[in-house]
Amino acid sequence: MEKLDTTLPPELVNAARRVIEANRACGKRIAVAESCTGGLVATALTEIAGSSDVFEAGFATYSNEAKMGVLGVSLDVLETFGAVSIAVAWGMAQGALARSGADTAVAITGIAGPGGGTEKKPVGTVVFARARRGADPEEVVADRKEFGDLGRGGIRVQAALCALELLMPVEDSGPPGP
Repeated sequence: MEKLDTTLPPELVNAARRVIEANRACGKRIAVAESCTGGLVATALTEIAGSSDVFEAGFATYSNEAKMGVLGVSLDVLETFGAVSIAVAWGMAQGALARSGADTAVAITGIAGPGGGTEKKPVGTVVFARARRGADPEEVVADRKEFGDLGRGGIRVQAALCALELLMPVEDSGPPGP
């Protein structure tokens, strides 16, 4: 029987490899909080041999109850903005950072379909957030993307690729010069 090294799309594994190598080079550890991707980003990262020296933790918090209980997202935020919102993604990223030893945490929440979309948040709407340990409290890195209806698998892969991009190390500009 032939050895199977991965069942994931090559572009996902290649992106995960770049994330692991880049974070390893600068001594950074990473974590993810996933909803609509259900652990796909964590799976891609752990496809890379030796990823344990970079990848700290993955939280698959699919339900609102898990977002609150596991990551500490407040009920008020969920009820006010909805699970697919920048506020919830930011709360998920902050929660993953607080509950791990990671330097950077990225969160993903969205609507992979086929149902569940609305006029304001159609199928294919995905929201991302990145939190960094020790970052300026005013730094909020979050984005909403509309992938369109690429099918459930297509949306999840595109969301995972975006999340992996956000896990690339950030150049700290350091204090302003004279």
